[in-house]
Amino acid sequence: MIALVMFLIALLLLLFGVPVAFAFGGVAMMFAFFTPDIGFEVFNILPFRIYGIMSNTTLMAVPLFIMMGLILEKSQMAEKLLISMSSLFKGVRGGLGVSVVLVGAILAASTGIVSASVVMMSVIALPLMLQAGYNKGLAGGTIAASGTLGQIIPPSIILIVLGDVMSVSVGELFMGAVLPGVTLVALYISYILIRAFLNKEDAPAIVSDQKVSFLSVIFAIVPPLLLMITVLGSIFAGIASPTESAAFGVVGGILLSVFNKTLNFEMIKYALFETMKLSGMIFMILIGATAFSLVFNELGGTDLILDFFSHDIGDVWVFIGVSMLAIFILGFFIDFIEISFIIVPILVPVMEAFGIDPIWFGVLIAMNLQASFLTPPFGLSLFFLKGAAGKSLKTIDIYKGIVPFILLQLLGLGLVILFPDLVFAFI
Repeated sequence: MIALVMFLIALLLLLFGVPVAFAFGGVAMMFAFFTPDIGFEVFNILPFRIYGIMSNTTLMAVPLFIMMGLILEKSQMAEKLLISMSSLFKGVRGGLGVSVVLVGAILAASTGIVSASVVMMSVIALPLMLQAGYNKGLAGGTIAASGTLGQIIPPSIILIVLGDVMSVSVGELFMGAVLPGVTLVALYISYILIRAFLNKEDAPAIVSDQKVSFLSVIFAIVPPLLLMITVLGSIFAGIASPTESAAFGVVGGILLSVFNKTLNFEMIKYALFETMKLSGMIFMILIGATAFSLVFNELGGTDLILDFFSHDIGDVWVFIGVSMLAIFILGFFIDFIEISFIIVPILVPVMEAFGIDPIWFGVLIAMNLQASFLTPPFGLSLFFLKGAAGKSLKTIDIYKGIVPFILLQLLGLGLVILFPDLVFAFI
């Protein structure tokens, strides 16, 4: 039971705002020091674990995909995409909302960075939606939910992390996540169109005399789609590993910036510094989580959980239900990175004991973690949206608008649980 006390103290420190890496690393050191049977000798293996993290070729894809996304963030691609997409749906009730979802999906497949997508869409799309007379809650919910599609639509940072934590192929996780991601996009679009049909004041049609040529639409949509197809296609075809395709994605992002005439020294400097900061944060959390798992396993925490699910409960569906519920609830309070590095390793041995397919289970976890960006009070997408929207949206409007999309995500999760072929269609 000492292991469970250790786990609860770590969660409590997170709720009090202690930085994640220090919370888990500090708790690990404290319990190692005060437990006579363990001692600091348990950390003798930690340098080898850290070296393994540093030399892990799969995790090398993380900073590369982050850099690709940051370069595309500054290339004005999103603005051109949204203007082009909205022109295609001009005169359709809810058309602007549908455009936002489709652009969010393309950005997800191109950048994979939630913060960048939400902020870009807030700055570009929110004024247009409010000017068109959209319900504030619907506008905010659509932008926040569309921006989080980067969590499930490949190339997703969380899928790379889960692939490493669960020791499964990142390429197969990418392939498995395609249809679930498309399913979420379809659910979002269906909701917006149905709501617009039932109440035309919530999502009125855009009436504009501005004409956008077909050629400009092609030039706005095709380049990012080509980059997406090339990056993901090389992985799916087995031509390149995720790390190699991520490196190609960085080159492709630079070429797109040249194409848009936005490439300059300041952009490269911004992309390099932000990549360093974001990657450093992720890997510091991973090191703290590694120290935590060493002590937690030594205290018998993993064995206790394995015995509880495999012997005391002994039902695979109960395990899936409890694990999904636990991840969903924890997502209200802690970040997806912490859940990936702390909770998922605890669940993996139980998953293996029940013979659950790791690719399917990994996609379920990724879809569940996507909701953590939207669930108040600590949903990061809500913070990004409020920060970018300023006084245009009240916090209560954002909370009201996001509830239907959270329910849609849970519906999508349920569909993947009921129909596993959604994951295995391309594998």
